[in-house]
Amino acid sequence: MSQTALTRASAAADRAQQAPSGRRWWALAVIGLAQLMVVLDGTIVNIALPSAQQALGFSNADRQWVVTAYALAFGSLLLLGGRLADLFGRKIVFLVGVGGFAAASALAGAAGDFSVLVTGRALQGLFGALLAPAALSILNTTFTDARERAKAFGIYGAIAGAGGGIGLLLGGLLTEHLNWRWTLFVNLFFAALALAGGLAFLRNGRPADRPKLDLPGTVLVSGGLFGLVYGFSNADSHSWSSPQTWGFLAVGGVLLAVFAWWQTRAEHPLLPLRVLLDRNRGASFLASGITSAGMFGVFLFLTYYLQETLHYSPVQTGLGFLPMIGALMVSAQLATLVLLPRIGPKPLVPFGMALAAIAMVWFTGLGQHSSYASAVLPPLLVMGFGLGLIMPVAMSLATDRIGEQDAGVASAAVNTTQQIGGSIGTALLNTLATSAGAHYMTGRLPSPVNLADAQLHSYATAYWWSAGFFAAGLVLSAVLYRRGRVQQDVNAPVAVHM
Repeated sequence: MSQTALTRASAAADRAQQAPSGRRWWALAVIGLAQLMVVLDGTIVNIALPSAQQALGFSNADRQWVVTAYALAFGSLLLLGGRLADLFGRKIVFLVGVGGFAAASALAGAAGDFSVLVTGRALQGLFGALLAPAALSILNTTFTDARERAKAFGIYGAIAGAGGGIGLLLGGLLTEHLNWRWTLFVNLFFAALALAGGLAFLRNGRPADRPKLDLPGTVLVSGGLFGLVYGFSNADSHSWSSPQTWGFLAVGGVLLAVFAWWQTRAEHPLLPLRVLLDRNRGASFLASGITSAGMFGVFLFLTYYLQETLHYSPVQTGLGFLPMIGALMVSAQLATLVLLPRIGPKPLVPFGMALAAIAMVWFTGLGQHSSYASAVLPPLLVMGFGLGLIMPVAMSLATDRIGEQDAGVASAAVNTTQQIGGSIGTALLNTLATSAGAHYMTGRLPSPVNLADAQLHSYATAYWWSAGFFAAGLVLSAVLYRRGRVQQDVNAPVAVHM
């Protein structure tokens, strides 16, 4: 029998040994629930910050650390978390991540002072860095049939894209009707369900070919990512000329450059270059990062507009994002189940980028008395449809055809691009919007009308730059993605080792 025939026979046998279909879909529910907990945490706490600040008495300057502490730990430790999943098994790392995230949420929610709140948020980021890549790598190794994989990644991508909007809605409901602490305590309910489901439906085991941990690479990349996230986070409160901004960015860049050099020489690299050099995979990493940066033009500044200009309550603001979430979920399923198998990613992701860019330009026309139905809803629907064409496709192809021994670190790389993209987007858009508003007021009296117009001008500036991010994503994805449909690799690992 030929080697190809043996490979096909082995693949068929492995498929036959997989968990029953029902068990796989229950596993998807567990993974999706845990991923939702991590994703919505990026926005749910933002709604509660003013209430938390009033209750604990910390300053405006300290307020950013409630967000930054989470981002620093999460962004800098993701690759380590992904490799630990490859080393010790995805199920055990997933369960530790979920349990630790719940404990950290309880600590932060019960905080009696600012230092405890920030410590809890940092621990949330640490355990999120274990949870997120383990969840995605479990999904990647569980669904190997092409059609089932498409459906599963469509659902997972919809959760990843919609989680920010769901966080705004849930954060508004909890803050308005309970108190700010419940934006953290709510994670205990998510985690309890995810832990019970993970124990019941995720399979035991660890990768057959366990990689060794690259300690120098771990230190270099963790330090480099810390420098980037910290530097961009500081741009919100310091000028770009401050050493606390450019200094950390420069150090982070140097450490990441040394890390890339080391990966070509390490015997057991933390992030093997084979993970990055596939064209579709590299394009997906870029698409994921650019989309995360551009999305803040919606989640951040449109939230400001709805609350501060149209005077929506937190709950009304969250409800206002629901149509976008609905459009995203519909287009995510259409993209992964119908379009990707037929036409491939090359026309699909660039078209999604184009729709997102159009939506952002559309938002620049919002005024002091714009109607939600006629001025906000249409571009929101276009944005949601565009994001649904990008996120699930990018997440699926970023981990497609990846070796079992690299599934965890490849999944971590996807999450890292999202985190770094979000940090860059937040810092750049905030800085540009603030500068635009200040420039608008030059030579004008600080009257209520002028201040309101300056605020609108700052939002429009952020929308234009977000549109530029998506336009860049259109060009890069059109150039980098391969033409044609994506073929499933018969040599790719199909057995489930979790």
